[in-house]
Amino acid sequence: MSRIGRMPIAIPAGVTVSIAENNKVTVKGPKGTLERVLPAEMQIKQEGAEVVVSRPNDLKKMRSLHGLTRTLIANMVTGVTAGYEKTLEVNGVGYRAAKQGKKLVLSLGYSHPVEMIDPEGLESTVDGNKIIVKGIDKEKVGQYAAEIRTKRLPEPYKGKGIKYADETIRRKVGKTGKK
Repeated sequence: MSRIGRMPIAIPAGVTVSIAENNKVTVKGPKGTLERVLPAEMQIKQEGAEVVVSRPNDLKKMRSLHGLTRTLIANMVTGVTAGYEKTLEVNGVGYRAAKQGKKLVLSLGYSHPVEMIDPEGLESTVDGNKIIVKGIDKEKVGQYAAEIRTKRLPEPYKGKGIKYADETIRRKVGKTGKK
């Protein structure tokens, strides 16, 4: 049995979970509403203040979908209650980030400033050399943070670029002069 899939998902106060046909799960909470169509093979039941996911048989595909389905629902519940955020750091001389309304303007050593518009349902804030991406959908927050990071990936010699706050960059030794 999947250890993760077996665990029930506790529904906190102020959150409603509705399960429609074809396993369309809608989670409403204080921060907003999320909906997602989950694999039709899984049985999703609401028992009191908990959601339980069970699988029909022990085929490899069903075992892998079991834990995934449970985690996706748990992430939706966490998103509408606490929300998600990712922090990025901009490192480098002359590299900076600024906010103009819903636009994130990055100066990353290119001949032009890089402009990114915040996607629907996400919000980015700039605090010095930190960019904080916030939202209720874990997948969208991670995707947007990854897109910002790709604008200037951190390089291993000086550590310049955009990196996640919790990421460590493996540094390399530069070349030495001839003797």
